[in-house]
Amino acid sequence: MSEWGAVLDAVQLTLSGDKELGEQTLRRCWSQTMPSDHARRCVIAHYLADLQSDVAAEVEWDERALAEFDDVSDTDLAPIGVPNAKGFAPSLHLNVGDGYLRMGRLDDARKHLEEGESALLDVERDGYLQFIGQGLQRLRQRLEEHA
Repeated sequence: MSEWGAVLDAVQLTLSGDKELGEQTLRRCWSQTMPSDHARRCVIAHYLADLQSDVAAEVEWDERALAEFDDVSDTDLAPIGVPNAKGFAPSLHLNVGDGYLRMGRLDDARKHLEEGESALLDVERDGYLQFIGQGLQRLRQRLEEHA
């Protein structure tokens, strides 16, 4: 199995509805990565965040994903179908911003909204990125309700 195989299998488990086994498998994948495996750790943390029932734990994983992303190069995510890693940034900022909003950290949420919108300008919008753009718009609307 490729170095991405176990991660992709775990992600597929979560997407197919087996969240408990998916989380266990993702955590095992995380424990098997090296600190230098930034791309895999970014993806694992991104999906682990979505499986948390506690918003603080979710945000912690989202922050880890974003921290790992800082060391992901343009082609590091190509093996999983992301030809340019820049395309992953808007989603990461959306997730962190949404978590911060739910925690009442409005200034932090606004910062990540702006970073997500800025990152979206740097990439070609396919269907997925249009979806993320809509998510950023909804985050902006929710933040405006708190102004």
